[in-house]
Amino acid sequence: MKQAREPFSAGRLWAVILKDLIQLRRDRLTFAMMIGIPIIQMALFGFAINGDPRHLPTAVVAQEQGPYTRSLVQALEHTGYFRVTHAGIGEREADRLLSRGEVQFVLTVPAGFARAVDRGERPALLLEADATDPAATGNALGAVQQLAAGALRHDLRHLPAAAPSTQAVPFEWRIHRRYNPEGITQNNVVPGLMGVILTMTMVMMTSLGLTREVERGTMENLLATPVQPLEVMVGKIVPFVAIGLVQVAVILLAARHVFGVPFNGSTVLLMLGTLAFIGASLMVGITISSVARSQMQAMQMTFFFFLPSMLLSGFMFPFRGMPGWAQWLGEALPLTHFLRLVRGLMLKGNAAADVWPHLWPLLLFTAAMLAVGLLRFRRTLD
Repeated sequence: MKQAREPFSAGRLWAVILKDLIQLRRDRLTFAMMIGIPIIQMALFGFAINGDPRHLPTAVVAQEQGPYTRSLVQALEHTGYFRVTHAGIGEREADRLLSRGEVQFVLTVPAGFARAVDRGERPALLLEADATDPAATGNALGAVQQLAAGALRHDLRHLPAAAPSTQAVPFEWRIHRRYNPEGITQNNVVPGLMGVILTMTMVMMTSLGLTREVERGTMENLLATPVQPLEVMVGKIVPFVAIGLVQVAVILLAARHVFGVPFNGSTVLLMLGTLAFIGASLMVGITISSVARSQMQAMQMTFFFFLPSMLLSGFMFPFRGMPGWAQWLGEALPLTHFLRLVRGLMLKGNAAADVWPHLWPLLLFTAAMLAVGLLRFRRTLD
């Protein structure tokens, strides 16, 4: 005869619940994911993410000094979108600052501007913008259009009421959107996808692959050989480097022939920067694999690294729109520097001198993670 099932037991149910609670308490990483990820998301989206960046660094090339120039600079800063960080510089220095991304705008006041205003000739002011990221400059350029009528109103009171400049807009703006004049979003997003895809695949593949070998016991076979920890690390990452380069080639071909993204820089410099970034990502994966005790933990730790990289690097939101503490954290992430490097090469045609400020942080990060990963990996093998 078929044995009848016992009725539902609250005691047995409580035993199962208690067992899972104890297991969850012992698995600290999973518990940290459940509590930490919502806190990180609320902190980043609530305090760090800002789609309307303000106080953007601006350079002023004043070919003449005077009250009109000072009033223009003050009017720009009063909008809240501009912050003059470089003044009294030449056109060549301003162009260098703009190409390196050290300033977002360059205002050029031409010689004879005051005289032309007094005569009612409506001279032109040139405002150049680094438009690689249209979201970072759109609102600022919209606000500057309102300044022509009122920026010099106080300074023009000394002119007769019948003067032409007191009856019309005294000057006009010439807006020059550099590097992405049409404001095409793909030109900014597609190069950034290269860094995002490499971060996701290199870190995840390396951490999961090495952790899987430890779980299966195949890593123990290495203990019977004279292979050194550094040799094991290099041997493990070389195949992933090849995979990363294939991914880069596919993305570049799609960017050029599918999305029409220009490529104005050096392919050699791009490959050097890509290799440095792949090395940094792989070192993060190796470090994670030396800490994680299972593939699930490796996946969770990868997500802890990937989420801030996505949100704080300038890929999804304007970097300068974030508060100072968030920018400080973003500067420590390799994806931030790689995005600047690849966008500068593809859209701006940067030279080696412009690439180096973004390349050396990648090399430094790689060296630091190599030291940490080698130390942890040596302990794992021992």
